[in-house]
Amino acid sequence: MGNVPRVPISIEPPADAEAPQRHPKAPAPGEPTAAHYEGCRGCGDVPGSLRIRSWVGDDGVSVHSRFDVLAEHQGAPGLLHGGMLMTAFDDALGTAYTQIARSAVTARLETDFRRPVPVGTTLWLRSRVDAIVDRKIFTSGVAFLGELDGEVAGTARALFLKVGVEHFLRHGRPEDLEALGASREVIEAARAAR
Repeated sequence: MGNVPRVPISIEPPADAEAPQRHPKAPAPGEPTAAHYEGCRGCGDVPGSLRIRSWVGDDGVSVHSRFDVLAEHQGAPGLLHGGMLMTAFDDALGTAYTQIARSAVTARLETDFRRPVPVGTTLWLRSRVDAIVDRKIFTSGVAFLGELDGEVAGTARALFLKVGVEHFLRHGRPEDLEALGASREVIEAARAAR
C-alpha cells in the first residue's frame, strides 16, 4: 500500500493543546476577511466558485461565512451537492485559521450532513479555531440554514497544518505562481530543494 498511513490523522485536540491567539495582522472583529486567493473555488470570484464571504467573529478567532446556494451547486435535483458543502466547510474553517496563522493546508476534514439544503437557500457557517499544537491547527464549524443559529444543515471538524510559502512554490503550478509575482528562478530553486 505504499505511503498510505494505517492510522487516521486525529482531529481531536490533545489535552495539552494551546488556546488560539489572534494573529496581530488579522482583521478586527466584525471586519470582512480577504479571499485566500483570487482563483480559490471557495471564496474567489471566478466561474464555478462558491463565492463565500466571511467576517471575523466577536472573539477574533472565529468567522461567520455566507454561502448562497445556486443551481450550479446542486447534486440531486434542487439540492446542494454534498461535496459543495464540504468545500464550503473547508473554505470557512480555513478562513478561521487565518485569524491565527498566515498559511496552512488541510490535513483532514470530517463533515456530518444533518439535512438537505435546497437550491436558493443561504447557508451561514460559523467556524472557529479550537486549539493549536505546534504546526497543527484544530478547527470546527456549523452550517445553518437561512441565518446564524437557524436549523443545522451540517457540522465539520478539521485539522490544518501550518506551512511556509515554500510549500506552494514546490507544489503549485508555475504559471499560477508567476501570475502572483514569483520568478521562475525562485520556483525552480524551491522545487530543487525537495
